[in-house]
Amino acid sequence: MRILPRSFIALLPWLLVLLATAASARDYQIDTVTDGLNWPWSLAFLPDGRMLVTERGGDLHIIDNGRLQDAPVAGLPKVYANSQGGLFEALPHPDHATNGWVYLSYAHGTPEANTTRVSRARLDGNRLVDLEVLFTARPTKDTPVHYGGRMAWLPDGSLVLGLGDGFDFRESAQQPDSHLGSIVRIGADGSVPADNPLVGRADARPKTWSYGHRNVQGLAWDDRRGVLWQHEHGPRGGDEINVIEAGANYGWPVATHGIDYSGASISPYTERPGMVDPRLVWTPSIAPAGLAIYRGEPFADWDGDLLVSALAARQLRRVELDGEEIVGQHLMLEELGERLRDVRVGPDGLVYVLTDAAEGRLLRLSPAP
Repeated sequence: MRILPRSFIALLPWLLVLLATAASARDYQIDTVTDGLNWPWSLAFLPDGRMLVTERGGDLHIIDNGRLQDAPVAGLPKVYANSQGGLFEALPHPDHATNGWVYLSYAHGTPEANTTRVSRARLDGNRLVDLEVLFTARPTKDTPVHYGGRMAWLPDGSLVLGLGDGFDFRESAQQPDSHLGSIVRIGADGSVPADNPLVGRADARPKTWSYGHRNVQGLAWDDRRGVLWQHEHGPRGGDEINVIEAGANYGWPVATHGIDYSGASISPYTERPGMVDPRLVWTPSIAPAGLAIYRGEPFADWDGDLLVSALAARQLRRVELDGEEIVGQHLMLEELGERLRDVRVGPDGLVYVLTDAAEGRLLRLSPAP
């Protein structure tokens, strides 16, 4: 029997990863649904089959039968478009077919005092009407970064919104009386749900659902498992995937796997008593930007897995789950070499991805022939 050299045996795990990645790449084909999008940020599906795409600069577009409508939707609120600030998500109400509501998250304010805001309006043709402000994060800040902006519906009809720490205000993420570095939960009308975990505390804001976050960029409710998945940016390393628990502290910046951009240590701790540990950490950072849970027939082997679009890593990651346990990762779309902003699963079970560029595209992944 021939004995393999130790050097080859040491390489076997890496070779298996490469082979698995290559095999995965042959499992799908990529089509461009539309292009000409200016820094697109989020994608959503309407009950009638149309799609909503936001652009960070402040425009909302409708895609109908694969065609980008000539004019953007009218009637949007004024957004503060600077650096990472701008228009974030457009999320239809679960009963949109009946009430027409679309919920918008966006940066609001001035260079000296800006924050994240949520408003809602009814979509009437190619125009938003009956615009009303539901939530404005407090306090304001003077930095144009770390807004969060992702939203998700919970099964009881309440809305959760992920926020950022404003970059220069990371200590605020440990202060329940600040919305910076938190996830908030509001009613569909902007009210405070009576069962929010910090209601009644004098030292806390009643809409806070969890805190200790750096910059929340992904939120997805998992119907079958009954959990809220989240991911957030770390600094140099320390990107996290978490399962969100009401009232929990997720550690930032007291506990983190990342280091500062200067190379300095942020904290000597990666975990602390009373703080929830992440389910997965990426070091070096991949800059996760979108999050979806795959459910569908076209990619039956992916059912129940997380899909994560990444900016810095320029890839789509399928995070394989066994129950709530992460058991593997599969890399996709590396062949494009493009920053990927958002990922969604369509009603058809196909996967849709937005590229992050001045000439951005909406891509569709379907099973390879």
